Amino acid sequence: MNRGYASIGLDNPKSPHNVGSVMRACGVYGAAQCYFTGKRYAKAKQFVTDPQKSYRHIPLTHVASLQKVIPYNCVPVAIELLPQARSLFSYKHPERAFYIFGPEDGTLGDRVLRFCRDVVYIPTSKCMNLAAAVNVVLYSRAYYIWQKEAGQ
Repeated sequence: MNRGYASIGLDNPKSPHNVGSVMRACGVYGAAQCYFTGKRYAKAKQFVTDPQKSYRHIPLTHVASLQKVIPYNCVPVAIELLPQARSLFSYKHPERAFYIFGPEDGTLGDRVLRFCRDVVYIPTSKCMNLAAAVNVVLYSRAYYIWQKEAGQ
């Protein structure tokens, strides 16, 4: 992926294991940074689920509001299972994207959805684990960009 970048926003993630696995996905797929809200877990750096210690190379920042940290000229994209959401299968990823994920035991709600340009859902038969959802979205992005660069 030569152009653009992706950033991740986690709205009140449920557990340290999820955040550790999200950071691992950020490292694997080259996400630029990860922001999170809420206080449902202790230090985000102490995760056995991130053996690469991605937090040492990718900023992981606690913020009060994801809306206030949308990177410049980035498209905020909510990943949420809603009737009006677009399928990830047909989604055209923006060059600069800020993908926002809710907690496993909740939804993003209007507080976040109101500032997102796009709402996308992952076509599955049941809810996914937070880290699994981040992996799927970042993989989809990588594949989309690869196809675009290959002229397909």
